[in-house]
Amino acid sequence: MFDSVSRYQPQLLSVLRIVSGLLLLQHGTAKVLGFPAVEGVPPPGLSLPGLSGPFELVLGLLLALGLFSRPAAFFAAGFCAVGYWAIHGTQNLFPILNGGELIALYCFVFLYLTAAGPGPWSLDAVMRKRA
Repeated sequence: MFDSVSRYQPQLLSVLRIVSGLLLLQHGTAKVLGFPAVEGVPPPGLSLPGLSGPFELVLGLLLALGLFSRPAAFFAAGFCAVGYWAIHGTQNLFPILNGGELIALYCFVFLYLTAAGPGPWSLDAVMRKRA
């Protein structure tokens, strides 16, 4: 049964990139633009969470569009790894105990996208066809 689903692997790779990019983007818009309004989100500024907003905004947008996907995914994976160890990892080693499951999962999704590429539904694929 699942063998028949494997033919959709390229498209599902694009869906994974788009959805994870949009999810990262919403973190950036919440921090930079105040939308959606999230309780407890620090204002932009010279703090680690405050500085992370612009990165989340730009990297999330690039990933959602599939533009410069591999470099954006690579930087997003590193950004998430640093964020995990700087914020969550100092509280407890285990993600379930330190609230870092989401950022750890983002890190490995972005690492996978670095290796796998953007999939066929991306601006990178459009630019490759034109070249």
